[in-house]
Amino acid sequence: MADRDLASWREEYAERGLDVSDLPPNPVGAVVDWLDASRAAGLYEPNAMVVSTVDADGRPSSRMVLLKSVDANGFTFFTNYRSRKAAALDANPRCALVFGWHALQRQVRVEGRAERISSAESNAYFATRPRDSQIGAWASPQSSVVDDRDELERAYEEVVTRFSGGEVPRPPHWGGYRVVPDVIEFWQGRYGRMHDRVRFRRAGEQAGDGDQGWHVDRLAP
Repeated sequence: MADRDLASWREEYAERGLDVSDLPPNPVGAVVDWLDASRAAGLYEPNAMVVSTVDADGRPSSRMVLLKSVDANGFTFFTNYRSRKAAALDANPRCALVFGWHALQRQVRVEGRAERISSAESNAYFATRPRDSQIGAWASPQSSVVDDRDELERAYEEVVTRFSGGEVPRPPHWGGYRVVPDVIEFWQGRYGRMHDRVRFRRAGEQAGDGDQGWHVDRLAP
């Protein structure tokens, strides 16, 4: 393995700053704005995010998934309900999300609670997926040990045959989670590692969903 001096891999951040006044009172709207800016900048899969969970034994785990919906209610992604992440979320719904838009020197951190969305919502999204992806949702025993690639290919072909000539319904073990945020933090890279960090904390369950529902703080980098 070639010698790599990782400590010398350094980039200076100085593209833009971030002030509290730059963000709307409701942080979810700001996340949408930053998502749009990332897409407009041509970033690859700007809706990719890290989902971090802690299972019933206290073991943390992180993985990349794609955000498929965001609104005032929260951040929605889809998965196999028999997967490792689903087992962790069902045991401990507290979780964290991270969006990293490195080309724009930006990231967003979200902390909140995951809840399964309704079957109707999961059905509606599943119907929009490409057929190959629909078949894959049936064929893959996500997070389970398999003997080899051939086992997966055989399972895929069996599902192709099973639903040949008809629609592919949503598997009952596949659907969405919505992460309802308690904390949303915006990070903008600055010179000398004096980054800008603005944190929104939900004021409380009884605060309502209006502009008064969040406390805003500036954090030291």
